[in-house]
Amino acid sequence: MKVNEKTHKKDTQELIIKEYKQYLKLEKSLSKNTLDAYMTDLSKLLNFLEPEQSNVLEVTPEHLERFLAGLHDIGIHPRSQARILSGIKSFFHFLIMADYLEADPSELLEGPKIGLKLPEVLTLEEIDAIIATVDLSKNEGQRNRAILETLYSCGLRVSELTNLKLSDLYFDEGFIKVEGKGSKQRLVPISPRAIKEIQLYFIDRNRGKIKKDYEDFVFLARWGKNISRIMVFHLIKELAQMAGITKNISPHTFRHSFATHLLEGGANLRAIQCMLGHESIGTTEIYTHIDRNMLRSEIIEHHPRNIKYRQEKRG
Repeated sequence: MKVNEKTHKKDTQELIIKEYKQYLKLEKSLSKNTLDAYMTDLSKLLNFLEPEQSNVLEVTPEHLERFLAGLHDIGIHPRSQARILSGIKSFFHFLIMADYLEADPSELLEGPKIGLKLPEVLTLEEIDAIIATVDLSKNEGQRNRAILETLYSCGLRVSELTNLKLSDLYFDEGFIKVEGKGSKQRLVPISPRAIKEIQLYFIDRNRGKIKKDYEDFVFLARWGKNISRIMVFHLIKELAQMAGITKNISPHTFRHSFATHLLEGGANLRAIQCMLGHESIGTTEIYTHIDRNMLRSEIIEHHPRNIKYRQEKRG
């Protein structure tokens, strides 16, 4: 695409979005909170379209289907999916009304089934409360803290956490290598806070017993083998109970909360899918458009735990 054409498309899109905002404010008389919600949902779609260099006037039903599939893919609650879809339909209705489009690409889109059961989501405060209950005076205390920070920082499956190797850690670059389902490997950004907690844990780890053939595993149990899935499950249940959290949670809750918080914070849906190691029919081919620097910036900039960490360091 020529530079002038690209600039023209960008300027046109910015003008359209500005007009849409005025329409919502003046003609629809929406409150500030509702207006902000509509614009936030639209920004999620715009971020999704950006890697393909597509703008709002070139959106097809296939684009929108992939976008909605992505929301489902990362575990966004059906009610939130329905709200986002409603906002997007409103936007395309405006484009038709304002003569920017002749056909509505969102017309045949169907909303999710609201009754679908999805895992609980923890708030950032609840995650902080769970991590705060870890007793650092115990031998396994720093290990447990590092486990929780890694789960939430990287959005790992519990099996990916328990099988994480020292040789998979690239702390200088800010990534870890993860082996997911079907032995498929991916690079996942890791936050400075999680790196710090793991490095503190290494002090205790290197003093403890390590069984032969388990020297490369990051998280070890007391008897020198890598920690099991069941141990991580019981750890999280116990700490949540101590923190007074009554939600039915598991290690997967941290992964689900990771994805939800990133999307709510403005991270690119495709980047989140890539970090989670998700593959769906509609999205697999677009992972090639996301480079590692973009992935790292998405998690570092938008992860609420990282935002808090930066504030603490400044304070």
